[in-house]
Amino acid sequence: MIKFVRVYKAFPSGSLALRDLSFHVAKGEFLFLTGHSGAGKSTVLRLIYAEHLPTQGEVRISGFNTAKLNRREVSQLRRRLGIVFQDFRLLEDRTAEDNVAFALEVTGAKRSVIAPKVMRVLAQVGLTAKAHQYSNELSGGEQQRVAIARALVNDPFVLLADEPTGNLDERATRGVFRLLRDINANGTAVLMATHDLDLVRHANYRTMELQDGALVFDSKVDQQAMKKGTA
Repeated sequence: MIKFVRVYKAFPSGSLALRDLSFHVAKGEFLFLTGHSGAGKSTVLRLIYAEHLPTQGEVRISGFNTAKLNRREVSQLRRRLGIVFQDFRLLEDRTAEDNVAFALEVTGAKRSVIAPKVMRVLAQVGLTAKAHQYSNELSGGEQQRVAIARALVNDPFVLLADEPTGNLDERATRGVFRLLRDINANGTAVLMATHDLDLVRHANYRTMELQDGALVFDSKVDQQAMKKGTA
């Protein structure tokens, strides 16, 4: 579903954001992407939704090489991805309902389709009662839930979450993570970049660690190696 093949990403200065990165994310998988600030986590996500292109190597999403997509195809790809950011990126002059609806409006969806879809995803994230409140009237955790609802409304095959709990307190963090876990249990793959190692340790999901743009740990690879060693 998502495949990186010997990917390098260089900045204009010549420094490498990613170096020789290869991994595969299967359909319906939950993956934590960890590493210190500047390790390359956000760059990986930007390569997946084609904001950046690899300097070398291949990034394949559902079989498509992102470097060979035209502008229209990039837009189509992004509509199939759900993207959640640390800073929510909500429209402050719109209600929770309107923020979610906007993600459908830009795709040209019919008005008759928009309302039921919006209410479905707001119910999924537990915010039906907050539908008509503006973003500045919501708590940080609630704002992130609106952002997640917006990411889900186009029925993505994968949800990309870039430090989605970074601005939240412990209670809100637990709530957002439970929501991401439930979304994954319903069949949507989740790729979550995070600094929260305590959250990672207490969740039994695949974990990849980046260091200076290189992959230094993949729990899936280690588990496979252990099985071979005991076979």
